[in-house]
Amino acid sequence: MLSSTPDELYERHRDLLRRAQDAVAAREFWTPYPEGPGDAAYGTDAAAAGERAFEQLIGRDFAIEVPGAAGRISPERSPYGLALDVSYPRSTVDALVAAARAAMPAWREVGPHGRAGVAAEILTRLNARSFEIAQAVRHTTGQPFMMAFQAGGPHAQDRGLEATAVALTESTRFPAVANWEKPHRGAPIRLHKTFTVVPRGVSLVIGCNTFPTWNSYPGLFASLVAGNPVIVKPHPRAILPLAITVQTAREVLAGAGLDPNLVTLAVEEPGDGIAATLATHPAVRVVDFTGSRAFGDWLEANARHAVVYTEKAGLNTVVLDSTDDYPGLLRNLATSLSLYSGQMCTTPQNLLVPLAGISTPAGARTPDEFAADLGAAIDRLLGDDRRAAAILGAIVNDEVLARVDEAGTHGRVVRAADPMVDPDNPKAILRTPLVLRLDADAESVYSREWFGPISFVVATASTTHSLELFRTSVTHHGAIAAAVYSTSEEILVAARQAALDCGVHLSENLTGGVLVNQNAAFSDLHGTAANPAATATLADAAFVTGRFSVLESRRHV
Repeated sequence: MLSSTPDELYERHRDLLRRAQDAVAAREFWTPYPEGPGDAAYGTDAAAAGERAFEQLIGRDFAIEVPGAAGRISPERSPYGLALDVSYPRSTVDALVAAARAAMPAWREVGPHGRAGVAAEILTRLNARSFEIAQAVRHTTGQPFMMAFQAGGPHAQDRGLEATAVALTESTRFPAVANWEKPHRGAPIRLHKTFTVVPRGVSLVIGCNTFPTWNSYPGLFASLVAGNPVIVKPHPRAILPLAITVQTAREVLAGAGLDPNLVTLAVEEPGDGIAATLATHPAVRVVDFTGSRAFGDWLEANARHAVVYTEKAGLNTVVLDSTDDYPGLLRNLATSLSLYSGQMCTTPQNLLVPLAGISTPAGARTPDEFAADLGAAIDRLLGDDRRAAAILGAIVNDEVLARVDEAGTHGRVVRAADPMVDPDNPKAILRTPLVLRLDADAESVYSREWFGPISFVVATASTTHSLELFRTSVTHHGAIAAAVYSTSEEILVAARQAALDCGVHLSENLTGGVLVNQNAAFSDLHGTAANPAATATLADAAFVTGRFSVLESRRHV
């Protein structure tokens, strides 16, 4: 039964969409989705209701239709030790692509405003399921609950709405109709012109294991508003959060009288390789991917018929020169390294310290002294087991553990990656941050990306040398985030110039409540196509304009 047409949904969410567009333009703080799980907007029973809804999914067939369904799979295992055993219907590439293509013409005719209205309604309903999604994110990624709620729910929804707003702005930049008149001898020449946004084609969103919703929502909603049907291919270990997302989207689409196959779910067992098969299908014209450098590079090289937006990995670097708040610097970096066990694409890896030391109000701190101070700050932060578990979460997979073990054989271990026990989840595997001390000539070690709770304190000849290493390493290997600490305006200017040269966003002297690995939708840019770690920025105009074309028709009046 038709509940609301796309045009009605646009009218319902007109103010929300306009406010989102204004926030993107102003780059001010704004969010329509409360980020606190205790916020009254969610209701007093929301947390318990969300947990009950999640528990109802465990050990059952997930209620979702996929075109060409043939068998079911259940590949997920919770890093916290909970047996999920949720099964999902699997399909074939040809069936998914055929269904998406069949749904596209009617979706194109809806127009940008109606499509944005549908997207806003999907996000509104996802926000109502934030606690259920938080549990799904937590038990597929190992994120601690607070992060799973915020990053998996409201912050992901912020990013989805941001992409919706940018796509609506860019796809309505041309007028729908225009009357053209050119003076001419005698009567003027008059033409009536129409401008129509035409989607590029089927869109593929490839989810990651660590942030399945936060990293997937920008591409999903940008493609939908641009008119493209979307096939969502989750990571085999993190299907449930995106299955809930696709289920919600299909309900909204069907209720608006549209083909629910505009958004479909493509699941696989580990190693099946369906992402590569989908990405190279000639009808798939847009690919969004977050994950490993190796597969991201492969997509860029092989899906050449498509527009490919990747966020991979790089050498997130901190240049340390001087500070007027050394305890704040240590607290900030200790938290950045510990948060979700360093399993974030923005976690600092290389901490560059001049041999003469970091200038502080209490005197210079050499690389060895700084490394010891940082280790002590981490110890203080994680001194209580329950608080530590709430910060670290759980190690997401065995690959991270193997990387931690391997990294410990390089350099001098200043602080070991100690195991810890989560009092509430004794089956979870926890590791504290590993801090190693290296010299600048150990480039073969620190020029490699070490995803996980691993960081290197690298001794450099000087701050100038640090800036040179920062510039060259990011230029060649990429980075998602970078930071500098200095009381010298001259050094800050030089660091900004280096960041511009190598194409990375820069944080300066963060000692308070904002970390280098945090950013805010509608204001901060995440990732950049200006270095090898990504081909996209969330969410700028370039992130959406490759998803559609504007075609013109004209005739004499």
